[in-house]
Amino acid sequence: MKKKLIPIDMSAVSTYSLKDRISKVSVKDFAKISDHNIDISSLLNCLPNLLKGEQFLHLVDCIVSAYRKEKSVIVMMGGHVIKCGLSPLLISLVKKGVISGFVFNGASSIHDFEIALIGETSEDVSEYLQDGKFGMWEETGKLMNDAIISAAESDIGMGEALGKLLIDINAPYNEYSLLATGIKYNIPITVHVAIGTDIIHQHPSANGAAIGQASFTDFQLFTQSIIELEDGGVIMNFGSAVILPEVFLKALTIARNLGHTISNFTAADFDMIQQYRPSENVVRRPTEMGGTGYTFTGHHELMIPLLFQAILSKI
Repeated sequence: MKKKLIPIDMSAVSTYSLKDRISKVSVKDFAKISDHNIDISSLLNCLPNLLKGEQFLHLVDCIVSAYRKEKSVIVMMGGHVIKCGLSPLLISLVKKGVISGFVFNGASSIHDFEIALIGETSEDVSEYLQDGKFGMWEETGKLMNDAIISAAESDIGMGEALGKLLIDINAPYNEYSLLATGIKYNIPITVHVAIGTDIIHQHPSANGAAIGQASFTDFQLFTQSIIELEDGGVIMNFGSAVILPEVFLKALTIARNLGHTISNFTAADFDMIQQYRPSENVVRRPTEMGGTGYTFTGHHELMIPLLFQAILSKI
């Protein structure tokens, strides 16, 4: 007879100091913002008013229009965007009042949190997987899980709790953190996770009920936020292939079910390859009732700085 499975006891899991980990990404390699005026207009004028050139320029105009009309500009993003060193550009757009909210998957929150803590992130998975050390970093797991448990107890979202913790401990690299920036500038950052996908779920301090509660609160907050897309808002997806497109589709369904039309907005997907869920669940299906959707294919470390400078040239 087969034995009945019982949940594994994670209390004996060994963790290791984040300070001893070899990381592949450091803030010293992050994008830099020049204090000098850059003539981006010449480059934009070189773009043909055809195909993706025309669409890119129209997206920029939609973002600038939303900014001027004080409509929502929401950025959904996967962890690779942070690992490409692009946080300073997004933080700058928050400070200028362009971006009104961020939507993270679990990986985004972890990479951003580690950047704030030690100015580095992105471990060598192959190296640490061999002896069971992959993801077993004490500071990341303990601090984030403690914040998540506190979020569940306080009935706040995961993003808010993580950002508040970084501010409370005065993390040394908060200037590079979107989570900390969200708290400082009162910009909502919601975090949407799937249990078992993130390294902090391996940690002995992980609490599945708290993770679920905090992320579900963020789902409700995100659903509330997309109501503001109506008639001129913009939502963009940077590099989330599955989780965030699915979350957006469900949140949009709830909002419309509650009587909010949510039409006449702009949706765009930026990624290195085009995939089914972002193309369908962010760009095409949500805008069928009225709106415009765009897809742009290219490396984040090239496309997002181009978008950033194009927006600045218009505002």
